Amino acid sequence: MLRFPRTTAALALLLTVAACNASDKDAAPAPAIPDVEVPELSLATLQEVTKELSLDAYEGRAPGTPGEEKTVAYLIKKYQEAGLKPGNNGSWTQDVPLVEITANNATPLTFTGGKAPVTAQYAKDYVAFSYRVQPTTAVKDSDVVFAGYGIVAPEKGWNDYAGLDVKGKTVVVLVNDPDWQTKEAKGEFNGRAMTYYGRWSYKYEEAARQGAAAVLIVHDTEPAAYGWNVVESSNTGTQYLAESKDGGASQTVANGWIQLAKAKELFASAGQDFDQLRAGAGKKGFKPVALAGVKASFSFDNDIAKKMSRNVIGVLPGAKRPDEYVLYTGHWDHLGRCTPVDGDDICNGAVDNATGIAGLVTLAQAFNKAGAPDRSIVFLAVTAEESGLLGSKYYAENPVFPLSQTVGGVNMDALNSVGPAKDIVVVGGGKSELDAYVEKLAKMESRTVKAEPTPEKGFYYRSDHFSFAKLGVPMFNFGSGDELVEGGIEAGQKASEDYEKNRYHAPGDEYEAITNWGGMMADLRLYYAAGRMLAMTEAWPNWVEGDEFRAARDKSRAGK
Repeated sequence: MLRFPRTTAALALLLTVAACNASDKDAAPAPAIPDVEVPELSLATLQEVTKELSLDAYEGRAPGTPGEEKTVAYLIKKYQEAGLKPGNNGSWTQDVPLVEITANNATPLTFTGGKAPVTAQYAKDYVAFSYRVQPTTAVKDSDVVFAGYGIVAPEKGWNDYAGLDVKGKTVVVLVNDPDWQTKEAKGEFNGRAMTYYGRWSYKYEEAARQGAAAVLIVHDTEPAAYGWNVVESSNTGTQYLAESKDGGASQTVANGWIQLAKAKELFASAGQDFDQLRAGAGKKGFKPVALAGVKASFSFDNDIAKKMSRNVIGVLPGAKRPDEYVLYTGHWDHLGRCTPVDGDDICNGAVDNATGIAGLVTLAQAFNKAGAPDRSIVFLAVTAEESGLLGSKYYAENPVFPLSQTVGGVNMDALNSVGPAKDIVVVGGGKSELDAYVEKLAKMESRTVKAEPTPEKGFYYRSDHFSFAKLGVPMFNFGSGDELVEGGIEAGQKASEDYEKNRYHAPGDEYEAITNWGGMMADLRLYYAAGRMLAMTEAWPNWVEGDEFRAARDKSRAGK
């Protein structure tokens, strides 16, 4: 999975606000951010758990393998020792049914009915897969429609599907947001800073809601933030899904991407100017355009396998308001066996993410020793993050603790193994109403807050905290920056690049390669304080007016 490109932790911090609407002039002021004390955290526990989970005996902790069985059993043991209680109605685990779907025998994608037929070859020119659990996927003679950026955003008065019935049709859409070329992070869709409306996953979801048979995203390297090689490698192998009750029947028949050059060829065949339509799609009031007479056809077979995996859940009940919850999350899974390096084919995942799970256990110990805060603290170790945030997605859609009563949380995904940093980098800044929590945490630890360097890449939407944000729980993401206490920015960038080149998602990510634990301990102090502040305030979360997640939270809290 692509994520914010740092080896340091991704802290998913809810920035809380009063339950009342902040835009209401008569609203009461938000409760003050509480001061908290951070107890001594156990380096020994952090190292012990990291070392255990990254042993070869765990075989890289792939879901559905003996490595999962060992991991789950060990986590339950450590949760018990930390003083937690089973988090799922007396059970330590939540079953997460997974489905593996692998496309085979894909035909070319053909467009007929235009000035000349257009053919796109699988993998080279287009990729496609299905979220429907069925042996064969086929789209035949499907009318083709261009729906701009494929966005329906009522809060912005934006609807790329306005006045058009796309049921049974193939929709072609653009990647990213309409104002992605804006240099600053300002505009209808936050300009350079990508919103969720710009992500490929949203495009698929909206097309399904509109009843489309298929959706094809036009790949363009700059707005996509990655080349076609990434699209091809990510979408032509086995895809993992969280099993749904309807077997994916509510999804499109097929989702996919098409190369920019091939899309331009298609539009020319239909008598349309692609560049002109793309420019028009960036303006409010754009109307979708049917590629008159053009029909799309393609098919592929699906190999299907079902597996059961598990999330591990422990809880520390709150002292005053136990029915209000603050989350700590981290993914326990990794890649299992992978491409060998010098004969070693086990991707141990020591930093990613044995350290994050070790952080969960370390913080659970600390919270228990310090005494329960007002709100309950949930320690959620999720499965299948590496397969597309599937464990966190499943929990968010099937929550043990209602999301309407979930304040927010801290997600720990690969702790800082390069050393203590002077700065904090904010990912997705300005989305929630009280960024003051970040400022207070930074001041408490004498660190500076810096803006995200590449907001156009949408890293906010690529880690487990996003599964909760998507359903309205306000989450904010930040982690250590590159300015190290020892060596400054140059040393920080060099260490990060070394990890990403030599150990990230490779057999070299082993316990013995971790030589600096100071950055992890410094960041764990922030994580502890963040959760404790949220658990001691009476404030409730929301997003700023106009944010893509505001409506979901308003609806959730209204029906609590």
